[in-house]
Order: sequence, then structure tokens, then C-alpha cells
Amino acid sequence: MKILVTDQSGVEHELEGLEGWRVMEVIRDWGLNIKAECGGACSCATCHVYVDNAWMDAVGTPNEEEEDMLDSVGDVRSNSRLSCQILMNDDLDGLKVTLAPSAAKDEAA
Repeated sequence: MKILVTDQSGVEHELEGLEGWRVMEVIRDWGLNIKAECGGACSCATCHVYVDNAWMDAVGTPNEEEEDMLDSVGDVRSNSRLSCQILMNDDLDGLKVTLAPSAAKDEAA
């Protein structure tokens, strides 16, 4: 299954994902510019992405813990999610997300 990820420079990457993997893991393992400091524990907000509006229903809404983490970043939007909280499945084949500036490993990105 595919994930289309736009990086902080505006370049779109088509990544191969696996069933049950966190979107964050796919992005990190393909070497894109994502901190993902906590490794998926929903405790850092450094895997912040913007979900394409067409995919918002498919990914669902953040739980309270994720919302609390998102409140800690300055570039949050209505379509913000933590990519560690989105699990790949057949319904998300073709998912489009954009890496938030706050997720960058290097601030110059």
C-alpha cells in the first residue's frame, strides 16, 4: 500500500507502507525529515503531519491524549494528526499527508 508524503520543502514522495505499521514508522524508515523522537508512544508530537482533507474521515479523529500533544505545537491546524497514531490498513492505501514544519529533524528544512 502507498502513502503520498509531501515533505517540508514541498516535494511529494510515494512510499510503500505495510499493514499495521504506523504512518510515522513508514515515513521515518524511508528517511524523510521527521524527528519522531518518542518512537510512537504519543508523547512528543515530533511526528506531526497535516492529513489531506479528502482523507480526514478515513484516518478518524485524534483521541484526547493525541489532542493534548498537538496542543503543544505551534503549527497545529484542523487537519493535524500525529503520524504515530495512524495505523496503515487497506482503507488508507493512497493516504496523503504533509510533514509539518515542527516535525523536521533540522529546523532549516
